[in-house]
Amino acid sequence: MIEIEAKVKVESHEPVRERLRALGATYIGKVLESNHIFDKPKGTLRNKGRGLRVRSCEVLDGNGPGSTMTFKGPRQPGGLKKRVEEETTVEDPAAARVILKHLGFKEIAFFQKRRETWRLGDCTIELDEVPHLGCFVEIEGPGESEIETRRTELCLDQTDVVSSSYIKLLVEHCERHQLSAKSISF
Repeated sequence: MIEIEAKVKVESHEPVRERLRALGATYIGKVLESNHIFDKPKGTLRNKGRGLRVRSCEVLDGNGPGSTMTFKGPRQPGGLKKRVEEETTVEDPAAARVILKHLGFKEIAFFQKRRETWRLGDCTIELDEVPHLGCFVEIEGPGESEIETRRTELCLDQTDVVSSSYIKLLVEHCERHQLSAKSISF
């Protein structure tokens, strides 16, 4: 499947949340995500723009997704972030991490984020809070036109799209501030 999304940095989620309510969006829930990022010891995946993640979610409110293992392909050309994404649910994320290690993968990073999920038409709107980085809004949908429509409706169309992944942004932040990027949590 091809994942298409726009991510923007915001000062606060509250104006976006108010706009979602006014537009009649459906609130799904809020979770605390724990993201374990894997690669081969020589950085084979990262060097090719790919990613491998095992994610578990603690539901804080409403409904939340289960645990997943996700492969992300390299970014495709275009204004929005587009890449192949293959994802499956995993019953036991700790066991999935052990299996990956037995297959020669190494956990290269761990980070948490708080995520609040809304549904607006054919798009999923995620209000993310990431340690050290602050607040972001991700809009994921079936195509660029649907995502741009939602950006306009949410008054985010004048805000620059962030093309980097959270893990890349976190690593860059940690390097600038001489912090360890191995484990980032609240």
